[in-house]
Amino acid sequence: MKKSVLLFLFLLTLSCKTYNTSILENGDLLFVPAVETGLSGAINNVTQTEKKTSYDHIGIVKKESEHLYVLHAAPKGGSQKQKLNSFLKEQTKLGQKIDVYRLKEEYQSIIPNSVSKAETLVGKPYNFNYILDENSYYCSDFVERAFRENQIFTLEPMTFIDPKTKTTNAFWEKFYQERNLKVPEGEPGCNPNGLAASEKLSKVGELK
Repeated sequence: MKKSVLLFLFLLTLSCKTYNTSILENGDLLFVPAVETGLSGAINNVTQTEKKTSYDHIGIVKKESEHLYVLHAAPKGGSQKQKLNSFLKEQTKLGQKIDVYRLKEEYQSIIPNSVSKAETLVGKPYNFNYILDENSYYCSDFVERAFRENQIFTLEPMTFIDPKTKTTNAFWEKFYQERNLKVPEGEPGCNPNGLAASEKLSKVGELK
């Protein structure tokens, strides 16, 4: 009986985990570390720029008085404005620590307009094909559009080549075959690792 009570208290502690969210500012970018399998692993396999940038999701912090939200595009819910606590609960199920990046001082003035732009994108469905269009967005696409007016990020030719085999990654080859689509090799796009590599950002910490 005693062991059961201790186990319950341990699980309760985990479910009530709090994060050091006091470091967050309006317009901060939250990067979610990738895992090694499934879609996350496949994204990271063909986009990782270096070991310290291994991400598969990104969102923008929105501060409203004492409340914190995340503006982002996700398979569940599409482009959305989500309470920070809910975002963290969903994105850290596998033990990830969320990395916090911030625009450097010389770009801080564009944050209010960029966050407002992101809010206008809320409501669009998720882009499951990862090919740019105006009717649906994927996570890094959503963020790039929010900051596009000030050219904080740039679109780059996408690649789906496995760096080890030098051929199209098997996951992505099957992924697009099932959708009767051609692998969009070389088409313009963006990804979380590419955004994290921007010289206009600085990593300011992590939520833990």
